[in-house]
Amino acid sequence: MKLSKLVLSLLGSLLIANAYAAPATLAERWSTLRTEQPKSQIRDAARALGVSEAQLLATNIGKGVTRLQADGNQPREIMRAALDLGVVQAITRNENGVIETTGVASKFKQAGDKSEQADAKDPETQARQRNIAGGYLGGQIDLRFHFENWKYAFAVEQAGRDGKPTRSLQFFDANGTAVHKIYLRNEPGVAVYDKLVATFRLPQQSAELNVLAVAPKAAEKPDAEIDVKEFQLAWKDMTDVHQFAQIMREFHLTREQALRLAPAGVVERVTPQALRTLLENAAKDKVAIMVFLGNEGLTQIYSGKIEKTMAAGGFFNVLDPDFNLHIRDTALRSGWVVKRGGVTSVEFFDNDGTQVVSFFGVRERGKPQPQSWVDLADSLPKAK
Repeated sequence: MKLSKLVLSLLGSLLIANAYAAPATLAERWSTLRTEQPKSQIRDAARALGVSEAQLLATNIGKGVTRLQADGNQPREIMRAALDLGVVQAITRNENGVIETTGVASKFKQAGDKSEQADAKDPETQARQRNIAGGYLGGQIDLRFHFENWKYAFAVEQAGRDGKPTRSLQFFDANGTAVHKIYLRNEPGVAVYDKLVATFRLPQQSAELNVLAVAPKAAEKPDAEIDVKEFQLAWKDMTDVHQFAQIMREFHLTREQALRLAPAGVVERVTPQALRTLLENAAKDKVAIMVFLGNEGLTQIYSGKIEKTMAAGGFFNVLDPDFNLHIRDTALRSGWVVKRGGVTSVEFFDNDGTQVVSFFGVRERGKPQPQSWVDLADSLPKAK
């Protein structure tokens, strides 16, 4: 009888102790999740734990993760310094797509790329120069920056699948969502990488991030409030495909809405499955394509021919030695063949109406787009 009372007393003490035990830290929760799901990627783990990827990565500060300076102009300067790394793998993603290119970024200085500040009286020029990092226009690593949406930066050194250390620079927006990652892919670049990390290391290595909640997507302006006639006239007056962004801003249109309201004969809707057809036929017929995939902070571009395509892991993929593309095509809602400014593109949007990826034909400056690309775009399966 006395023994039973003693056991019950001990059990009660344990229950009380557990009730007042400190909750598991984020690092501990992540460790448990990795034990249960060893193949889980950090982006998926962050979603499962209800935090951002940046917050999860920051739990390893001091254990292979170094926080870098990311205020003001620092991300631009880090990317400029990264031009000296040599062979790298550049990875950019959005919710339903990933683009990965391996190569060497050009080191030449782009026209208008100046270290000094632009004329303070010209904020538009200032903003444009802040988004130029020199050497990333064209070439093997082709990037378009929007540094105003970059907030956090880290250097990450960890064991790879083969046991060898991997080194990367990883950048995130104010929501803690990944904007861009650069993985070092050559041994001579290690010394350059180490110097870069030492130069831009944040003095206070705090894991505390002031991450903002993701804002709800802005509602689309009702079609009835759009001056469709004037918009269509502006479309027809386009002489360059790059004028399209300005036209959308002028009429307060989302991209998919602009395609829906386009003049007759310049846009044709295709099925989401057309993505597979496009990639498979581009590979089979050796048609060089341009692939644009990005997020609010950066767009990465690949130009060239592709070879190996396949479905795997819930994605449709291009799996070439120096170029990988992964599109969750089951999440696509619509596809469009678009003709504007003498250029044909094919664009795909997800169920949220967000553009996932777009394709163009590779053409030489001053020359018309290849007929092989136009024929490929026109042959895609049409939506009913």
